[in-house]
Amino acid sequence: MADGVKVAIIAGSKSDQAVVDDAVKVLTELGVPYEVQFLSAHRNPEGLRKYLAGSKADVYVAIAGLAAHLPGVIASTTVKPVIGVPVNAKLNGLDSLLSIVQMPPGVPVGCVGIDNARNAGILAAEIVALGDPKVKERLEKMREAWR
Repeated sequence: MADGVKVAIIAGSKSDQAVVDDAVKVLTELGVPYEVQFLSAHRNPEGLRKYLAGSKADVYVAIAGLAAHLPGVIASTTVKPVIGVPVNAKLNGLDSLLSIVQMPPGVPVGCVGIDNARNAGILAAEIVALGDPKVKERLEKMREAWR
């Protein structure tokens, strides 16, 4: 992991690249250090475990479709915030959405709308901004520009 990374964006598949790009774009706009990993909770559970064990990220954005177990698996290994982004892979993304929001008590995952990685990036930046006044200022300017 690169030094200073605040947000780790983890996608379950390279086919999720377009959704990943939306989170990357907003984090770049806000000047929030991030890194991207493609690690499947199903096809590479050991690689995911190894990455998470060494991660210093403050927030995780987990992008997953179909069964969408990735956000929940990440949340089961950390007490840091995890934001799930359901991907529209089948069933208009409802399968992924329900998989992410129906976590058992004690293992929460925040969830944004289907394919809405931009909101996940903004939410991750808001969490980082709790301890970083410069990110907070950039978020405030972004919000002001929307008005």
